[in-house]
Amino acid sequence: MGITKTSGFSEETNEMAEILKALGHPARLEIVKFLMISPSCICGDIVEVLPLAQSTVSKHLSELKKTGIIKGTISGNNICYCLDEKVIQKIQNFINLVQTTCCNSSDCC
Repeated sequence: MGITKTSGFSEETNEMAEILKALGHPARLEIVKFLMISPSCICGDIVEVLPLAQSTVSKHLSELKKTGIIKGTISGNNICYCLDEKVIQKIQNFINLVQTTCCNSSDCC
């Protein structure tokens, strides 16, 4: 895949694009859903509920962490993951903006 041109777009737009791209994989959405119902967990907990190998889950966790959707704290030999409330709020604000801007117009197709 080619390099995506990001210059010329606001920092906020580029950040949201990266966040939404990270959420664009079913495994990552399942991880987020799992973390929504589990206040914090270790990678092994997530591996138990997904049909993926531990190494694959770790790669998906890394992508989610890179974009800030999740954060992790070290607890002994494990990393406990949880959703980052600030980034989740940014996603919610963006979706709300799209919904209120587009869908409140009677001219909308």
